[in-house]
Amino acid sequence: MGAAVPTDPTIYRLYEALQVYGPTLKEPIHEEFGDGIMSAINFRMGIKRVPDPEGDRVEIVLNGKFLPYQW
Repeated sequence: MGAAVPTDPTIYRLYEALQVYGPTLKEPIHEEFGDGIMSAINFRMGIKRVPDPEGDRVEIVLNGKFLPYQW
């Protein structure tokens, strides 16, 4: 994946969500697991529709192995 900002609307919104909420997601990961990363190797994900009176929502689950930093 290059450094360019995605132009596809769906991919751009995912990119934008991680730009905005990335630090917020990182904090509880580090609180729960310690310093490290969520690996994309042997990665699993799920997507489902969640009914909502104001319009259906998309639920995305990202499931990656936690790898502690090796200093």
